[in-house]
Amino acid sequence: QLQLVESGGGLVQPGGSLRLSCAASGFTLDYYAIGWFRQAPGKEREGVSCISSSGGSTNYADSVKGRFTISSDNAKNTVYLQMNSLKPEDTAVYYCAAQATVQAMCVMTNLYDYAYWGQGTQVTVSS
Repeated sequence: QLQLVESGGGLVQPGGSLRLSCAASGFTLDYYAIGWFRQAPGKEREGVSCISSSGGSTNYADSVKGRFTISSDNAKNTVYLQMNSLKPEDTAVYYCAAQATVQAMCVMTNLYDYAYWGQGTQVTVSS
């Protein structure tokens, strides 16, 4: 059974850091791109970052470029999202999702490209 489990969310002050983890089971990351998405109250779910199945390509939303870093450890079947210089507007539920593809590039503009989703982890940035 294919499963994604996010962890690492919490409450952090503005300017702080968090590292989210997305542990995959039931499939190997070698054949899936992984995306991180977030949804704030009253807003649509949006793409934050993605990493290709090979790990060689990454993509970021403009709002997080230079602050967030996505990485993967295929041996552990886990993808990470390092979030630095957090802002109150980063507050949201963060989800990871998997897309069955071995394309060299990843994109996270279309949520429906991602068939498998985790349950989400809450990130709150507040003083």
